Amino acid sequence: MTSAPMANAPSGPQPRDLPAAPRPAATPDRTLHMIGNAHLDLVWLWPWQEAYQEARATFWSAIHRMEEYPDFVFTCDQMILLSWVEETDPELFEQIRRRVEEGRWVNAGGWWVEPDNNMPMGESFARQGLYGQRYLQSRFGRMATVGMNVDPFGHNAMLPQILRQQGMDSYMFLRPGPTESDFGDTLFWWQAPDGSRVLAYRIPFEYCSPPGDVVGQTDKSLAQLDRSHGEAMVFYGVGNHGGGPTKANIESIHRYDRMGSFGRMKMSSPREYFDEMLGRGPRFLDGLNVRADDLQHHAPGCYSAHSGIKAWQRRAQFAVLNAERWAAVSTVREGIEYPRDDLERAWKQVLLNQFHDTMPGSAIEPSYDDARDQLGEATAIAKRIIARAHNLIAKRIDIPMDVATQPVIVFNPHPWPVTADVDLQYGAQPAGVHMVDADGAPVVTQRSQSTATTDDRNRGAIVFRAEVPAFGYRLYRLRPGAPEQPPASGALTVTDSLLENEHVRIEIDPVTGWISSFVNKATGVDVMAGVDGAQHTQVCDDPTDTWGHRVISYAWPGATMELKRIVVRETGPLRSRVRVEREWGRSTLTEEFVLSHDSGVLRVNVTLDWREQAHLLKLRFPTSLTDPRATYEIPYGTIERPVDGAEEPAQSWVDVTGTVDGAPAGLTVIATNKHGYDVSPGDEPSIGITAVRSPVYSWHDPRLLDPEGFYSFQDQGIQRFSYELVAHDGDWRAAQPARRAAVLGAPVRAQLESFHDGELPAQLSFAADGGGQVMVTAIKGSEDPAADGSADLIVRAVETTGAAASARIELPLVGRTLEADFGPSQIRTFRVPVDPDAPVVEVDLLEFPLGGDGDGDVSDVRTAGVPAAEGASAPAIPADGVEPEPPVVPSTDLDAE
Repeated sequence: MTSAPMANAPSGPQPRDLPAAPRPAATPDRTLHMIGNAHLDLVWLWPWQEAYQEARATFWSAIHRMEEYPDFVFTCDQMILLSWVEETDPELFEQIRRRVEEGRWVNAGGWWVEPDNNMPMGESFARQGLYGQRYLQSRFGRMATVGMNVDPFGHNAMLPQILRQQGMDSYMFLRPGPTESDFGDTLFWWQAPDGSRVLAYRIPFEYCSPPGDVVGQTDKSLAQLDRSHGEAMVFYGVGNHGGGPTKANIESIHRYDRMGSFGRMKMSSPREYFDEMLGRGPRFLDGLNVRADDLQHHAPGCYSAHSGIKAWQRRAQFAVLNAERWAAVSTVREGIEYPRDDLERAWKQVLLNQFHDTMPGSAIEPSYDDARDQLGEATAIAKRIIARAHNLIAKRIDIPMDVATQPVIVFNPHPWPVTADVDLQYGAQPAGVHMVDADGAPVVTQRSQSTATTDDRNRGAIVFRAEVPAFGYRLYRLRPGAPEQPPASGALTVTDSLLENEHVRIEIDPVTGWISSFVNKATGVDVMAGVDGAQHTQVCDDPTDTWGHRVISYAWPGATMELKRIVVRETGPLRSRVRVEREWGRSTLTEEFVLSHDSGVLRVNVTLDWREQAHLLKLRFPTSLTDPRATYEIPYGTIERPVDGAEEPAQSWVDVTGTVDGAPAGLTVIATNKHGYDVSPGDEPSIGITAVRSPVYSWHDPRLLDPEGFYSFQDQGIQRFSYELVAHDGDWRAAQPARRAAVLGAPVRAQLESFHDGELPAQLSFAADGGGQVMVTAIKGSEDPAADGSADLIVRAVETTGAAASARIELPLVGRTLEADFGPSQIRTFRVPVDPDAPVVEVDLLEFPLGGDGDGDVSDVRTAGVPAAEGASAPAIPADGVEPEPPVVPSTDLDAE
């Protein structure tokens, strides 16, 4: 029997390798760029070791599909996957290299992993690109030009500037979806606060697909797509646990392309799609909407899930950043080889554990054993580098013999002067000790409680006031015997209901245990006059899943923890400490209010022993403000958000500003290790911190928990964190919250030392940013060695207030001063050669020189020689956070190179 030619059909046996044309004339006039990929969660419902193996299996699958289908293109992101394959399967890696040369294996994203995009520090995002893009450049000779974070749960507003400074002009993401966001665009301009833009594409529907026919993926993508632009990207391929595009995926694309079912279907790459969009010219591009905001919200419960990973991450990030700084000092001053390999290993452990299911707390419980160990390794590496550097410095300080004293050196890792109350443990002094400076002048000192609970009367502890130069050190000496106190700068009064000095008067309600009055004496304004202290602790039954899917707010009325007692734990000339203890159910909360004699800032040290399952605790800070406005810290910047009670991410601080009886006033809350906040309206506008949530590990809505089931709940046990309350006169910038947060998270370090001769003075600064609007965020050795094999200095700074500024950065370490202009929220990075005759070069976040293509202008960078300075290069920030004007240091401006 004679058979007729087979018609195109969506199913049934179809011949392979038929030509695409001629398509039916009725084919929709659009091109769908089919993006083959294999999203691989490094950690989620499996440990990282499983992903390590799956990367190899998935990549071999992609290579085999290329051998079978000449038009197949594969898009890969997360450079750690390539590094895992490189170290286990050289044959596969060589195949990948060959396909990259062909243009059929496309590396996108340019970052080490797809991280959470809200909680890591700004410098962590710089390092994601630094290690990811440089890896691509070194292995394949080309970097990614398209940013790619398909799975993370939100995206901070500074990312466009970061992406542009890492060589990427466009960005792909999935979340938030159309139902979770206040914008409906698929393609739009995303603009950072400094004005940097990337062309952004929200992936319609999903980034991965089932292994069979792509019809469902395409249908649902088109249903969520803004189709006004004609062309679109549709992502396909088995993902999450890897897998990648299948034969059935690819053959169905060929079939539907011939049929014209959805339009032209083209095996493509993100770069090809964006190039076609950019090639449409100004008329099209100028017509796109501009988004100048975060891309939020999805899964806001992740800002607070698993307190441990948040704390380990913050500690590790600070440790490695500080290790870089001190390592640079050792390299420049001592000729020690810059420990690039050690720092890279530490950073890569930090970056791995910023993955978007690890840091958000949404992975399985065993993954956090690995995370704790890996972040512990990073911190341990950093501490060894710091200890070595401090001892290399200490041995060169001139410390004359005085047998009646014990030398103590206090090191400040921050590039601005820091005034701090330093806790110090000591031994061999049964009569107690007091502190003097290097010249023998008494320093405010008081006894404290030793960490050693023994009957050894020789052991003890003190707290003393240290004033340390910017990124430097200062020598002090312990003397035996009770202290001869210098006159205190202000009287300090403390009872179980009052903390007062010359700056603030803070009253504690004996019924609620919370503040009922917080008077800023400079203005007379009380930002917490008569507030309801029962609001401070809010315990809620929390049946939301680990992610907090579809949650908008956790700002619900809750049960108040019961006040057990208020105790004055510590008094003295330097500081006071009032302890407030609460309990609810099987859980306890201890808050110790600490006020220094000369500070207007109240520090609160928190110990929470949480024993509740599927519950949350909000710490709320009600105010007496009217007309409130809310500002949040985000990576490298700040953003204003509505006062609406929404659960929002923040780095380390949140501010609410308004008026009290017509006078401008505000309250800034600065916290360690916490990222889930709200600012809520009402008669008493308030800031809330989600201190703890305790869902089941990796519990995903809509599954309901079995009341008879056995589950493991997060955050059972003791955790510690600190926060500060700063009352101000209506401008949060005066409180310098970014600098306060850095000092709170990375305190100065005190080291006992011996007597010896040396060439270094009793105090010294290696670098100083002046303590103003522009804040130095990184000081490190260059990734590319200098001509003689040593390291040049890399210095990065960011404008922190949203207003243009001129900055002066003193670098006595290398005998230079930089002067440069910064736009609002602008990030700038400089390579400063150790050779004083070599020019300073402005570089991008990858440490490559700016190419003069409009991304950067070095014409305003002025350099001058400056001798290595004794002492601080700028005045110390007093404990009340208000900084005096920096002194003018004469210099000669040089022409920019």
